[in-house]
Amino acid sequence: MIVLASASPRRSAILDSLAIAHLVRPAHIDETPGPDELPAVYVVRMAETKARSVEADLPVLGADTTVTIDGEILGKPADEADFHAMIGKLSGRVHEVMTAVAVCVSGSIESKLVTTRVHFRDVNRSEAARYWASGEPLDKAGGYGIQGIGGIFPRRIEGSYSAVVGLPTLETEELLARAGVDTWRARFRVE
Repeated sequence: MIVLASASPRRSAILDSLAIAHLVRPAHIDETPGPDELPAVYVVRMAETKARSVEADLPVLGADTTVTIDGEILGKPADEADFHAMIGKLSGRVHEVMTAVAVCVSGSIESKLVTTRVHFRDVNRSEAARYWASGEPLDKAGGYGIQGIGGIFPRRIEGSYSAVVGLPTLETEELLARAGVDTWRARFRVE
């Protein structure tokens, strides 16, 4: 059993798909990037801060995802105009999705950063307007969700699909194993 320091239903669903028992205890932290903070530094800081901010006698998993293009961090769109500006920047171009995952056990923390390159096709204004109207972009870094309707925009990805969704499965499993979590035992009740 672990604690997921996130309210993300996507992260919880990924843990469910891996048969990793978890409690959801969202971290409530300030997610404002620091002045001139590099995207990779920012996303690792967020994941570690989330993992440290939840008190528990169990291992605590924190994660954060950001979309970056031309060195700019694209968070969740503030409104429709912000969304259209984001999609306009991503349209027809390659961007990076950075997801950091961190595991905190008894004050000790370890983290990993996964960077995936996403090649977007051209997205016209009408498609973007219809996508905004779906409601899906509201809580998504970069204004799109690859696991939903937004999955029609990428031509290809280079890297981890699960990291783009919000939780890199390989790196999560590795960190949990190093933290002493025997996920195989829980999955198959091996004695």
